Amino acid sequence: MVSAAPGERGAFVTPAARERLLAGVEAAGEAVMAIYRRPFDVETKADDSPVTEADLCAHHALVDLLGEVTPEVPVLSEESEDVPYATRRTWQRYWLVDPLDGTKEFIRRSGDFTLNVALIEDGVPTFGLVHAPTLGVSWFGQLGEGAWRREAGETRAIGVRPLPDPAFEAWRVMGSRSHGLSALASFLERLPCHALVSRGSSLKLCLVAEGSADLYPRFGPTSEWDTAAAQAVVTAAGGQVLDAGSLKPLRCNRQDSLLNPAFIACGERDPRWERALAESLVEGD
Repeated sequence: MVSAAPGERGAFVTPAARERLLAGVEAAGEAVMAIYRRPFDVETKADDSPVTEADLCAHHALVDLLGEVTPEVPVLSEESEDVPYATRRTWQRYWLVDPLDGTKEFIRRSGDFTLNVALIEDGVPTFGLVHAPTLGVSWFGQLGEGAWRREAGETRAIGVRPLPDPAFEAWRVMGSRSHGLSALASFLERLPCHALVSRGSSLKLCLVAEGSADLYPRFGPTSEWDTAAAQAVVTAAGGQVLDAGSLKPLRCNRQDSLLNPAFIACGERDPRWERALAESLVEGD
């Protein structure tokens, strides 16, 4: 891999490295599926969130993969030991990994879980790869290069869709199954004609990226590793992932906490949903 100069965001991952990463993440997904198909134990972490053998299996596989492809770049995974902000703030470039986004969905065997790998440069997700093992689909995107969907060995370019006229076609809104439901309801009641689709994990962001959905507002808690890879895909596909309060792009590694604010992913900005979002946030205060 040839590294980009410090100011050239998005050029760090070469096409050859991208293929190595895709193959490695998809192989990790196969290992996760082998666990998914059999009985497995569930443990509880210090923050009361669940963790399974599959989380740890994917963690080790992805950390090893990134160490082989870019040994000079640090890796921060949800299942890593905590890295103090005093150390993280010195990282100009690093990998941010959620080995298994949607662990609760994995435990329920709903199928809505993903493996997520993002490259962060100066706080910006510039490359992201999201793999959904049960679907056999990978989404990936790179700043300045574009975004793609790969399934059954075939890769096609993807992009967000223009926001339709709701008088003729309902806006497609993605929603969480279990977080921020009252704020989501407040937001939805202020929108013009729309259809709500509930899915788990970072799949919701990927559906915005490929033009299958228009909006994904998220009011419940998320961490940077939950969103960074799919944010890169959305951005590379022509959309945006914005802080719900400021409507500025989400950024990573800007504070000690790795928690995100409420956010919205969109294919296109529009005063109607922006007003609905602002009003729902005020109502929730």
